[in-house]
Order: sequence, then structure tokens, then C-alpha cells
Amino acid sequence: MKASSGERWIMTGEHAKTRLSRSDWYDLSRDTNWTFRYVTEEAAFPEELSGSHRVSGEAWTRWDEPYKISYREYVHNQVTKDATTYSLKNTISRSKLFDQLDPGWKSVILAHYGAITMPEYLAAIGEARMARFGRSAAWRNTATFGALDEMRHGQIQAFFPYGLLDKEPRADWALKSFHTDNWVVLAVRHLFDDMFVANDAVSIALQLTFTLETGFTNLQFLGMAADAMDVGDLEFGALISSIQTDEARHSQQGEPTIKVLIDNGHKEWGQFLIDHMFWRSWRAFAVLTGLSMDYYTPLESRRMSFKEFIEDWVVKQFAEQFRDFGLEYPWYWDQFINEITWYHHAIHLGVWNYRPTVWWNPDAGVSAEEREWLEEKYPGWNSTFGRNWDVIQDNLRSGNIAATFPETLPIMCNLCQIPVVRAAGVMAGALDSAAPLRHTHNGRTYLFCSEPCKWIFTQRPERFAGHKSLIDRFLAGEISPPDLSGALAYMGLSEAEQGRDATDYAWALGPVRGI
Repeated sequence: MKASSGERWIMTGEHAKTRLSRSDWYDLSRDTNWTFRYVTEEAAFPEELSGSHRVSGEAWTRWDEPYKISYREYVHNQVTKDATTYSLKNTISRSKLFDQLDPGWKSVILAHYGAITMPEYLAAIGEARMARFGRSAAWRNTATFGALDEMRHGQIQAFFPYGLLDKEPRADWALKSFHTDNWVVLAVRHLFDDMFVANDAVSIALQLTFTLETGFTNLQFLGMAADAMDVGDLEFGALISSIQTDEARHSQQGEPTIKVLIDNGHKEWGQFLIDHMFWRSWRAFAVLTGLSMDYYTPLESRRMSFKEFIEDWVVKQFAEQFRDFGLEYPWYWDQFINEITWYHHAIHLGVWNYRPTVWWNPDAGVSAEEREWLEEKYPGWNSTFGRNWDVIQDNLRSGNIAATFPETLPIMCNLCQIPVVRAAGVMAGALDSAAPLRHTHNGRTYLFCSEPCKWIFTQRPERFAGHKSLIDRFLAGEISPPDLSGALAYMGLSEAEQGRDATDYAWALGPVRGI
């Protein structure tokens, strides 16, 4: 007889059999550990890779994952998800569904694949590091499933865009992007190297699984899947849903890790790691998700604004976590709350102006109807950011398209690697000074977009000081010719790959806003 999920049959005779519930055998099967005889525990778990020696080995045995699953169940679930998702893709690939999608939503897809596919593979390195250097056997077992998850996520998000190549050649940026020095890729690569490629197991658990996945991406994937279905993109919706269910499970490795640290008197270290990566996660999240939700998603399919999403899901999620674990809000919490109302609008304006520098077609998203929606969701938007779009619209209506392109490159933050938009923050009434923040280390001056970015750098300068932003490379003579065309070539963008307005300026040629 076949055992049901979570059960085992033990044969004790020709006809006798005993059913074991999962609780009878699970802890034993996933908690196998041993005492080292030929090496010391410090040698087996070096601090640089484990990050666990603040806490004794005995204390780590109390690490207990909230989501329990056996290998048999894991394989069954993954096979079922893959069979369903790939079958749907095969069916849809024979249709014209992609051709009928809104141009802005196509940009959401291309931006996502280029920025996220390779990091999914890289996340497998982080999970594998926890699977090898986590001090608890239960943790290593859970992280093993996490490594398998991330390999699957990389593979499926490489395969799906491959099927789009005959319709959208830039879908190959799912694989190409991380082999370039595109400014978006520099920022994403810098973030994920910091978060899990060049990190220890404890820091990965708190910064990747607790901060990024539990607090940001797990919730984002839920929203993206729903938006995809609303837009009519069944393929992308099914893909994201199949990934999100994995995220919901392996993202929970951070919870028992922070509990062990706090229970053993190391709350301050856990707080620092979370404060550090919450800000970095917010920066990337605002760029990739803020633009998608408030500008690229078709107006009729927007369930909520980016601000509403952050307030209802991310802020609430972290408020509960901070309360549950006795943690404090990050010291910059008020600044984060302030940025929800303006930061991604400033970045969107910059990305659209510098549209040739990205591999997707930025959707301005500022037609008369969309501006009414933006003003409703962000009171004062028209008097701050809207007036910039007024100038752009006037130039487009008069045929002066050249005036809507940049003449030089923007200043980049030496921590997050994202363009500095402090001037836009001043215009929005959120910042006192438009000048970037400065810090000198070993004779070199570094520029930052915000106090938290500067703080992260100064806490561990040896971790970040060797990296050069795109502008540093420009000034060092690494980009030739030293102009925008040279920068585009340096970033790996051929003329056919360079972004352009998603609607060919149709939004600017329509009715003028009446607000």
C-alpha cells in the first residue's frame, strides 16, 4: 500500500504493518549531527563562512524551522508545480497572448527577467552556504531545500524568456545582463554580492531570508502574480506563483536564526544586520517594483499604489516582526516612511530620461488619466514631479525629442549604485539639501544618496571601498569615448537593445491634463 504524505509504512511481518505519523520520525531524519574527531568545530565551521561563533554549538541545536517538510513531500510538490507551470507555458506559447499584452506590462516582464534571473542562481550559493556552514543540522536540512529552490527559480526564469526570443529579442537579457556592466546590473550585483554571495551563513539567514524574502519579495510575488492575471499574462502569473510558494517556505530560515541570536544575548548584532539590509532592499525594491506598480502596469489593472502596497504589506509585516522579536525599528525608519511618497517617482523620471541605458522600454505612465490617478494616490504629485513631465510633454509636442534625452551621466551613490536623486527629494519637500553626502576614506571621497547609505558604508568600509561606480569608471578613463555613446557601449547595449518610450510617446500627444 502506498503511504500518504507525511506517513511511512513499517513492515513487521508478512501482513503486519504500522503507520508512523511524520511527527514520529521527522525530527530524527532532519536532525542528524555528529561530533568531530579529526578537526575542531572552528575548523569545520570557520567564522568567515559560518558567522555563528557568537553563539555556542549547543545553543544552535535549538534552531527549529517553522515550516517542516520531508524530501518525499518536497519532490512531490515541486514536480506538481513544474508540470502545471510548464504545461501552461507550452499551451500559451502557441497563442498570440504576448503580442496582445500592454506595452508597459511587457517592460515589467523584461525588467524582471534581466534583473532577477541570474540572482536566483546566485541565491543558490547563499542557500548552499547555509546548507554547509549553518551550525544546526535542522538548518542545514532546510537550506538544502532552499538551494534546490533557487536553482529551480533560475532555471525556470531562464527558460520562460527563452520562449519569447522570436517575439522580443531583448528577452535574452535574462542571461546576458549579468555579463555586462549596465548600471542597473551594477546596482543589483552589488546588492546581492553583499547579501549572499560574499556573506556568512548567519548574515545570509537574516539579510536574505528574514529581511529581503520575508519582508519584501514574498509579498511582491503575491502582488505580481495577481497583477499578471489581471493584465491577462497567464504565463508570467503562473511562473511567479510557482516561485512564491517556494519563497514562503525557505524564507523562514531567518526567524529561528534571529531567535537564537536574541536568546543568547546578541540582539544588537542581529539588529545591525537587519537595519543594514532593510535599507538596501528598500532601495532595489523601489526601483524595480515602484516603477512597475505605479507606471508600467496598465491603469485599469492597478489594484493599489506602490505606497499603499508598502504601507499595507511591508510596513505592517516588519512592524509585526520587530514587535514579535523585541527588535527596534531601524534608526532611519522615519526617513524610509518619508521616501515612500516620493523616491520611486524621482527614480522613474530618471529612468525614463535615461531610457537608452536600460534593456526595456520605460513606460512614462503619465497620460491625463494616469496623472489623475497619481495625484489622487500621491497628493501634490502634479506640483512636484508633474511639472517636469509638463516640460517633457511640451518638447515632444513641438517635435523636439532630442531635448528629452540626457547630455551627461548622473551622479551615482557609492553604496547602492543607484543614481542620486536628492534634488528631486528637495523639490518634493523631503530633503533640506540637494548636494550628495560625502565621506572620505583612505584619501578617496565617496558620494552617497542618503544618510543610511553613508552609514552602511562607514560601518564596514573595508567591505565596500574597493568598488567603483559607473561614474568612477567614467572618470578613470575606462569608458571610451567619454560620452553617452561610449557609456552605452560599455554597458553592453546595442542600438536595437536600447530602451525607448514604451508607447512611442502616444501619452504626450493625447489630451493635456486638466488638473
